[in-house]
Amino acid sequence: MSYVKMTEYDSSSEAVRREYDDQIAKHGRITNMKRTLLHNVPSFKAYMEWYTLYDELVPVLGERALSIFSYAISTGNECLVCGSFFTKILKDSGENVECLSLDEKEQLFFDLGIAISNDPHNIPQEIYDGLKKNFTDEQIVTIIAFAGIMYATNLFNTVMKVDLDEVLYEYRIDKKEE
Repeated sequence: MSYVKMTEYDSSSEAVRREYDDQIAKHGRITNMKRTLLHNVPSFKAYMEWYTLYDELVPVLGERALSIFSYAISTGNECLVCGSFFTKILKDSGENVECLSLDEKEQLFFDLGIAISNDPHNIPQEIYDGLKKNFTDEQIVTIIAFAGIMYATNLFNTVMKVDLDEVLYEYRIDKKEE
């Protein structure tokens, strides 16, 4: 059960309603995490910068590599909401998440995501070398900043005990019944 209740459109301020409307226009729905974050619009906007960095990285990494990276961070952090979300993304695109077939770049991002989740103080040198070999300093900064927001999103959902969205029930990573 969520630590705080989600905001409700009808009883929200005009600023919150604008964010609801924007999310529904962009994504067709608003997630439980976003409804929870909307108790504070600046907090919501800070977390929505994930999309800004995502859009910058898609031309560099590709959507699949970004989904694998996000999946690795989220499942490594055991974040129910994000882990289930990225499981859905991957499975819906035909992936077997128990046995991902990864190219060299995707393996680098999977390994980086797991390393960030497990021990960000001890990222293996070969991961740093792989990043330096394939990306500019600006791209590396964007990649790590994206990972930071992904990690923060995991933290928010876990600490706030955000309820799993109904559309994710069948992709639930902890296999408990809802």
